[in-house]
Amino acid sequence: MNNTHSAPKGARSSWQVTRSVWYAMFMREAISRTMSDRMGWFWMIFEPVAIVIIMVGIRSFANSERLIANADFIPWMIVGMMGFFLVREGMLRGMGAIDANSSLFTYRQVQPIDPVLVRNFLEGMIRAFVFIIFIVGGSLLSIDIFPDNAISAVGAWLSLWCLGIGLGLVTSVAATLVPEVGRVLRMLSLPLLIISGVIFPLNQLPHWLLEYLMLNPIPHGLETLRLGFFEDYKTIHGTSMLYFWLVTLTLNALGLMMHLRFVDRLKAK
Repeated sequence: MNNTHSAPKGARSSWQVTRSVWYAMFMREAISRTMSDRMGWFWMIFEPVAIVIIMVGIRSFANSERLIANADFIPWMIVGMMGFFLVREGMLRGMGAIDANSSLFTYRQVQPIDPVLVRNFLEGMIRAFVFIIFIVGGSLLSIDIFPDNAISAVGAWLSLWCLGIGLGLVTSVAATLVPEVGRVLRMLSLPLLIISGVIFPLNQLPHWLLEYLMLNPIPHGLETLRLGFFEDYKTIHGTSMLYFWLVTLTLNALGLMMHLRFVDRLKAK
């Protein structure tokens, strides 16, 4: 009887160690992300607010007409920015996850993929919380930003989260093995903000250019997210969640294969 129960007990002990390490990793990331900088929470909220104020000011100065079909400009932009930041932070914060947690690889249960997933999980929770703050704050300021179809909005939000995880898995390996990749990706984050239709509608662009821009999966997710908030919103021509998920699943599969292929080199870094 003792021999029969020895293996399950050992398995439970191994799982308890793994769970403890993951919990410690999560708490370490949470404290570092939210409390290491006294202004951390301020910047997470102020960044999208500042962009909205600047873009509304430019739009008012130019005295432009209504550009968004069946959606107010400010809520439309806030929804797009929050969705984009979810993807962008998943991509960028995954790059430094392995180096920042290299000391934990002495535990055989911890693999290089673990801190990347922990960071993306934490980032998704933080961004969702900040988004809720914007929704509540907008309601108090009489800005209609509450989703018309909450289920569709949540589904699109989780889809963008998965895209951020896939990008984080790929960039975490690439930037760890080739540091120059991280510098290039950080420089590309601003142009990506523009060509993803975050601050202006892409359907105002020529059709020949739009065909190339829609190869980027982010606009597909953002337009679907906006459709969940504004039920009568007219999405960009060619928006397809099938294409979005094909790219997302491909990135996740590629990231997992890269982690399996280079696990020894990542631990040795």
